[in-house]
Amino acid sequence: MGAAGKRSSGRRRAVPWLVLGLWIAVLALASPFASKLSDVQRDRAVDYLPASADSTQVAKIQDRLPGGEATEMVVVYHRDGGLTAADKATAADQIAEIAGAHTLTGRPAAVPSEDGTTLMYPVASTEPGQDEEARDELVNAVRDIARGGDGLSVEVGGAGALATDASEVYDSLDGPLLYTTAGVVALLLILIYRSPFLWLVPLTVAGIADYLSMGVAYGLNQWFDTPVSGQSAGIMTILVFGAGTDYALLLVSRYREELRRVERPYDAMAAALRGCGPAVLASSGTVAAGLLCLLAADLNSSRGMGPLGTVGVLCALAAMLTLLPAVLVLLGRRVFWPLVPRYGSTPKARRSLFTAMGSSAGRRPLTVLAGGAVLLGALALGTLNLPGALKQEDSFTTKPDAVAAMETLAAAYPESGTRPITVIAPTDRADAALAEARDTRGVQSAERGRSGGSWTEITVLAAAPPQSAGETATIKDLRENLDGSYVGGASAEQIDLEDTNARDTMIVVPIVLLSVLLILVALLRSLVAPLLLVAAVVAVWGAALGIGGLVFGPLLGFEGTDPGLGLLSFVFLVALGVDYGIFLVHRMREESLNGTEPAEAALIALRTTGGVVASAGLVLAATFAVLTTMPMVQLVELGFVIAVGVLLDTFLVRTYLVTSASVALRRRVWWPGRLSRAPEPVRQERQPEPV
Repeated sequence: MGAAGKRSSGRRRAVPWLVLGLWIAVLALASPFASKLSDVQRDRAVDYLPASADSTQVAKIQDRLPGGEATEMVVVYHRDGGLTAADKATAADQIAEIAGAHTLTGRPAAVPSEDGTTLMYPVASTEPGQDEEARDELVNAVRDIARGGDGLSVEVGGAGALATDASEVYDSLDGPLLYTTAGVVALLLILIYRSPFLWLVPLTVAGIADYLSMGVAYGLNQWFDTPVSGQSAGIMTILVFGAGTDYALLLVSRYREELRRVERPYDAMAAALRGCGPAVLASSGTVAAGLLCLLAADLNSSRGMGPLGTVGVLCALAAMLTLLPAVLVLLGRRVFWPLVPRYGSTPKARRSLFTAMGSSAGRRPLTVLAGGAVLLGALALGTLNLPGALKQEDSFTTKPDAVAAMETLAAAYPESGTRPITVIAPTDRADAALAEARDTRGVQSAERGRSGGSWTEITVLAAAPPQSAGETATIKDLRENLDGSYVGGASAEQIDLEDTNARDTMIVVPIVLLSVLLILVALLRSLVAPLLLVAAVVAVWGAALGIGGLVFGPLLGFEGTDPGLGLLSFVFLVALGVDYGIFLVHRMREESLNGTEPAEAALIALRTTGGVVASAGLVLAATFAVLTTMPMVQLVELGFVIAVGVLLDTFLVRTYLVTSASVALRRRVWWPGRLSRAPEPVRQERQPEPV
């Protein structure tokens, strides 16, 4: 070997070590910030609410009133056979103890039920202010004092208690979500690679990418005030492991192929990156672009999920295209043991499942296409069976104390409101606003509260039960009648969530479709193929949502659907579905550029990409399915719809429908690009050999 060859060999050996050292430095810089992400995670209602809604303004003004935001609770005493005198004395003593131990906004007054079985005490305190930990400590302290026994049940409900229960659930997600996701990915990688060592490499790299994403997410929060919630942080982890493992599967598959024809692992990895790198970059760019469209949403939780999801995808991309190749090159061929790809060897020829699928799609493309479209359309009809909007008390898969209290109140006070509605009025018009509120249809009572900073708080109690049609009408009447005032509270927040999600869907969905379509047009140099892919993923979204309608209520017993389910599942399924479509159609285009007949190019693309993309689809579906094990209904619903949609896209739409449509359209699939104008290859009849 000459001097130049030795220098080149030395550089090849040094590059992986340099990349590894760079990542160690990056992690050292990110470590102090990654550990602080949980400190900026906020799961108060105002952190999910729309930025411009009445309820958001109420929450912000309450923060500025003397004492800050009020934590509202309801202590509920109940005995099935009716409360005794001793029960009432116990209740009075406990409420007095609570008032003596904590600073309350007023003296709690008992409200008995007509049947005599229940006594409720509304309790409110500004002691915690905006501090979530202090709020949780207050609620738990009240629960420690308010205890029953001998048939007397005592429950603490209300908006503050419900927020504490929700916060505890979200805080409990971090560890189980990460460990369950890592465990599911590890099991699938072991089955896919059939190696006792190889699965550890992409899994470890995905974990490193997740840690980096936490540091970047913290930086976004500090520099741009990007909201971080338990839901968005959990989705970010899912995307890092799901998308990152997908990219690893594609890269490792191509690397294994190159090791059979290239002697040096470094050169094989370079060839693998050249081969699959552009498609991976394009697909991740499409996902990131789709997620960033959520910035156009008015809902805080949706708008924050866009940047955090993008951070997860880009950190996974960076790790899988730099750190993973470096580690694989340093470990050499032995990491594939026992199925080591030897230089010069050829893999065993076998008829794959996707070859059979492609053959069936190629024989009767129009029949397959029509049958698949009918099936997806029939499944989409299940959306008509989706339950109504999810109420706060129905958002837990296991019933916490706050929800039990709300159910007790609903049964004991069937014709009365038990959840305060908060009106914030200008102080100079507070008396008029109070009178107007009392005269509003459906209002049972209205009392003046704190004042400060030119605003006055008015607490209104509706005659109708919480989140009923009657209470909703009362809230809307208050907003219409009280000009210049803001109407908020827990029930008003739910109304604003539903209205804003509907508004966001009308705005974000077209933006997502247009941005994804433009990226596909630029990548594929065609208009028909991108439209085909976009139509396919939209059909998948409708079918997956329809399956959810057949499962959520009838099988899982959910009482409602999260208002944001439609928008979030659409964004994720369109972005991720197009992500897989890129691998198939990009390979079709490569084959067509090489002169392959269009129908055959589609079948070759399916045979060559089918196995690895199916594995990637299984991994991504499994990672989102992890959300179905979480104790929040909205996470279960989102994880179910996305997991089902990814499976439909992987094994039905991409395999059969996109392939059969491409076979039927032939070169028209590339219209108006130059491939659509190229002449069809003419098959030459073989001439007989001369005698």
